[in-house]
Order: sequence, then structure tokens, then C-alpha cells
Amino acid sequence: MRGTIFAIEEFSVYDGPGIRTSVFLKGCPLRCSWCHNPEGQEPMPQIVRSPNGCLACGRCEDAAVRHCDGLLVFTEESIARCPRGLLRVCGEEIDSHTLCERVRKNERLLVGGGVTFSGGEPLVQPDFLCAALEELHGTLHTAVQTSGFATQEVFDRVLSLADYFLYDLKILSDDLHRCYTGVSNRPILSNFSRLAASGKPFMVRVPLIPGVTDTERNLTEIAEWLSAHSVNEIELLPYNRMAGGKYKMLSRTYDPRFDESVAPNARPSVFDAYGITTRIL
Repeated sequence: MRGTIFAIEEFSVYDGPGIRTSVFLKGCPLRCSWCHNPEGQEPMPQIVRSPNGCLACGRCEDAAVRHCDGLLVFTEESIARCPRGLLRVCGEEIDSHTLCERVRKNERLLVGGGVTFSGGEPLVQPDFLCAALEELHGTLHTAVQTSGFATQEVFDRVLSLADYFLYDLKILSDDLHRCYTGVSNRPILSNFSRLAASGKPFMVRVPLIPGVTDTERNLTEIAEWLSAHSVNEIELLPYNRMAGGKYKMLSRTYDPRFDESVAPNARPSVFDAYGITTRIL
């Protein structure tokens, strides 16, 4: 089974238990205003251009395709024309067996850990993801980092195969979730309930986005939801102030639609009131 990845990060200690290899799958149905992996949004390989060292000679742009919305899409000819070699293809098509073989090369070094499939959103490539999970079953501990936005059928397939989940909860209000991510949170909350009832180990992660997810109302609603599902530990992820740096590589403008100069408020006391332990990464 073939799929598309855009990065493999070795010796990660923040993407699940122990030392891990993190595999980032391309494609995501969400368009979070704060996304710091925009190169993971589109499902297919893309050509990206580093702005560092650019001579502004225009050779790569002369060979690019400009869409009616102004978006500049580079071509293979653009890569060839750059005198500094600043353009590259982001995204690798690979079959699941080859990927698993690559991951297993460091098996002895993954002390207490394993492999984590992230993205993008790994659930948008369910056949590829499940093929890899099936092949690694019993040899390496597997984790899936997900927004949970998927059909019940897809989520249940992955739930039956993965050993561990890192589950993102962002906004409990469906209207606000649509506003800042572009999608409803109803399938996310439905799949979370299925995960919580399954007995499968998981960790909830809440990104702290200033004025969006870190409000007392939103965090209280999340705390109430988690308490109702008997969750007693979560991880809080501070906003990455370097989030906008990659957009220039894609000829896109970073438009977070919130004041990124404001420091996010973790408000651990909100979770303390519900007996939920917080850890800030």
C-alpha cells in the first residue's frame, strides 16, 4: 500500500512514551489558523522554496504556474533553474513496507518507545496507515497523533490497530471550531468518546492559542468534557511563535486571525478544579 509522507523525525521524546521515530503523513482536512506544518496540509508532494539566500533573480518564478488567486506553484523546471538550489520537493510517495523497514532500522535504539504516525492528519490516509500499523504490530509500539476528524469507520479501523493515541482537543464550541479550523468538531468529539470507552491508552493534548483556545470558557468546557470521560491527565502545548515561518516556503501568507503577540494562558487551575493533572510541553 502506497502513501505520502513529508518528514521522518528520529529520536523524538515528545510524541508518545519513550524514544520514538515520528512519521509525518501528508494531507489534512483541517485548516487551523495556527497551523505550524502547512506543508502537511495538501495530500500530494509540493515544491517549496527556502527564502534564505534567495537572490531574487526570478528564474524559478518564470518557470512557475501562477493561479488566478495569485498562488505561485513551482515546477520541476523551477528547481532546475534556481542557482542556489533553494527549491526542493516536499513529500515522498512510499509503500508501507518500505516505510516500516526504514523505521525498524533504529528499533534497538527506541528504548521504551516505538513509532508515532502524525501529520498533517494521518487518518486521511487510512489504508496506508493501517497497512503500516498491521506490519509493525508486535514488533514496535505504535502511536497515532490525530485530531480525530474522520468517519467512525476509519477511526474504528485505526483504533483496533494502534497501541496508543495522542488526541488533540482544540475548541469545544462547534461554531468557534468551524471558524478557526474550517470543520465541525462533532466527529472529533464522537470519536473521542469511542476512544475513551475503548480502554486503549491515550493522551489528550490541548494547543494553547492566545484568545482562541486558552480562554477560561473554552478550557472549562474542555475540562468538563474530559472529566465526564474520566480523563485525569492532559498535555498543554504552548503556541509556536515560529508557526508562520514555513508559509513563505509555500508562497503563502500566514494569517492567524488572532493576536499572536499575546502570550497564551495555560490556566492550570481550571483543570485542577476537575482533578485533571496538566503537563506543559
